[in-house]
Amino acid sequence: MNILVPIKRVVDPNVRVRVNAAGVIDTTGLKMSINPFDECALEKALQLREAGVAGQVTVLTCGPAACQDVLRTALAMGADDAVLIDTADATPLLDSYGVARLLQAYMATREYGLVLCGKQAIDDDIGGVAAMLAGLLDWPQALDASALEISADGWQASCGDDSGTASWALSGPSVVSADLRLAEPRRVSLPNIVKAKQKPLAVLDYRTLGVELAPLVKTDALSEPPVREAGIRVSSVAALIDALAAHEVFNNSEVAA
Repeated sequence: MNILVPIKRVVDPNVRVRVNAAGVIDTTGLKMSINPFDECALEKALQLREAGVAGQVTVLTCGPAACQDVLRTALAMGADDAVLIDTADATPLLDSYGVARLLQAYMATREYGLVLCGKQAIDDDIGGVAAMLAGLLDWPQALDASALEISADGWQASCGDDSGTASWALSGPSVVSADLRLAEPRRVSLPNIVKAKQKPLAVLDYRTLGVELAPLVKTDALSEPPVREAGIRVSSVAALIDALAAHEVFNNSEVAA
């Protein structure tokens, strides 16, 4: 069984981004890395391979040629091969649905027993690719997984939901999205970085997959969040309750102010 791990290139989570006067985040000179949720998904896929559950782990990303750097990082972590679906100047047209359709088209002539990806990307926080891909493939899905094990006829996943944690039994090939709790990513050593340069990295033009990219999601505006107002100091518990009530924090709590 082979595992496909879609990953995304994002601004490193430790870097602070700013919106310029044109309403755009300029990533020039900023450190880029694998989306943290995708990194956890990759680590879990590698653990499954090392346990003998899977035979090969393939990482894939959609975007311009610059995205090869995160693929090389994934190869250094231990992935067997990598694929870049080069969207060239069509990259601004990519949204969750576009990525899901590209993944579906890529998988049409390849066999995978599991697609394991992050539950969301830290740049747009939409988290739609896993669910959309599962719908397009007509595969069972488990979203926001904090644990994943193989079972007799598929997979057993523990997923967070509104009521706590739910346990899902998935039959056959499945799509699973990873929470940060699923696995702790391993450190990449210098020898593995050198070895990663020898591993296969295929580049496919997105046009060869027959997918026309037309985004369904449009960003109207992008701006910095408002400056946080200074806090206040209260003299007693009663004053604290009055201050909280003034901000209407009790309105939906069913607690009398």
